[in-house]
Amino acid sequence: MLRPRDPCETYRRIDFEARVSGSDPLQLVDVCFEQLCGSLDRALFAADRGDNAMKSAALTRAVAALTALQLGVSPEGPTGLALIQLYGAARRSVLDSAVRFDGATLRQIRADFEEIRGAMRGTAH
Repeated sequence: MLRPRDPCETYRRIDFEARVSGSDPLQLVDVCFEQLCGSLDRALFAADRGDNAMKSAALTRAVAALTALQLGVSPEGPTGLALIQLYGAARRSVLDSAVRFDGATLRQIRADFEEIRGAMRGTAH
């Protein structure tokens, strides 16, 4: 039997693939940050609604974004090891929330990455 497809997810995937295909490295990092923060928002929303399937999918997407960020870091760069440590710690926290959901930690991770993203874009407050 075919699994029903979520039209929103289909459009999101098409938009994501189109943005990634024409991006430079800094834009790719921004896309990953956007995906991470949006996924954490969806996980928090799903947890409030008791929707475990949506929460699980959102946490999986957040882990994928963090993994992509971590794999894209050159450890030889001036901030390479610090970024690898940051992404790894965030990834472990998100994975831990798959077993024992911790909304406060996920909100803090989201806030931290939004702040970093804002600084990268020159819009930090």
